[in-house]
Amino acid sequence: MARAVLASDDSDLADVDTHRGGDVIIRTSDLTKVYPGMDRPAVDKLNLEVRRGEIFGLLGPNGAGKTTTAGMLTTMVIPTSGGAVVGGIDVVNQPALAKQAIGVVPQQNTLDRALTVWENLYFHGRFFGMSAGDSRTAADELLEEFHLARWGKAPVMALSGGMAQRLMVARAILHKPEIIFLDEPTAGLDPQSRLALWEILLRLHAGGQTILLTTHYMEEADQLCDRVAIMDHGHILALDTPEGLKAGIEADTIVSLHATGDLTKLARSLSRRRVVTNVVELDGELRVHVKGAADALPAVLETVDKSGSRLNDLTVHEPTLETVFINLTGKELRD
Repeated sequence: MARAVLASDDSDLADVDTHRGGDVIIRTSDLTKVYPGMDRPAVDKLNLEVRRGEIFGLLGPNGAGKTTTAGMLTTMVIPTSGGAVVGGIDVVNQPALAKQAIGVVPQQNTLDRALTVWENLYFHGRFFGMSAGDSRTAADELLEEFHLARWGKAPVMALSGGMAQRLMVARAILHKPEIIFLDEPTAGLDPQSRLALWEILLRLHAGGQTILLTTHYMEEADQLCDRVAIMDHGHILALDTPEGLKAGIEADTIVSLHATGDLTKLARSLSRRRVVTNVVELDGELRVHVKGAADALPAVLETVDKSGSRLNDLTVHEPTLETVFINLTGKELRD
């Protein structure tokens, strides 16, 4: 099982930074949020660190605490207790100053519908204290970079969902923030728009931009993030690189099967096979974790046959971040 890597004190962080070669740009200390009427905290004593220049992912199902965490780090949500420092600024005690250091792309479309595409960028720069000339230049350059120049004079309502999302990313980086926060940035986008946004984020990352990304798409976290924290019920369950998290489940193949008969008995029989490291029963499906891909199918098929069960469907795939989440929680990643 993957091990959560949590910051406990300054010396631990110093050791981590020396090993990884990066300085901490986001640090939380027992960060907690309890909403009125809730029977448990949305975020519960969260301690983590994000390093300068990395894409850091918060991965988990809806209600895991990802959006609340991002909200506290961007000053939109006031913590119940604990603290957070972003870009060297205390977000609780100095929220106005912290906002200068961050760019935010929220889940919802927050573009000003009374302004044109270009004006949404220009006035954002002016709001953050940029001169008229600098703001104008930055707006022009970003429209070109994000392939939106031909839409500059159009109302934002004329943009497709993917184009609007690109404009919100352009707006978020216009004032050159140290950190960009993206909350479920590709939710609701078509596959082509999603890939286009991934390319933009990877280009920003290549330029040294620090990005904190919340998502419930396992493929998105796997493709984009240097490190991923898997969250559920306000806690971090595991934190590592995507490769490290997947390696932690001790399997190189996952065999998913549907069969008739006694699945509990079949699961016990499968777990006794030498190549099987774990069996998870989930909603009438068995997820069989296998070490040694060459022996996986023969072993599984033979066991199903001897158990008296009847195989209805079988798929074979490599471990994913969802596999890690199921291993940790016993449930699927997406709610």
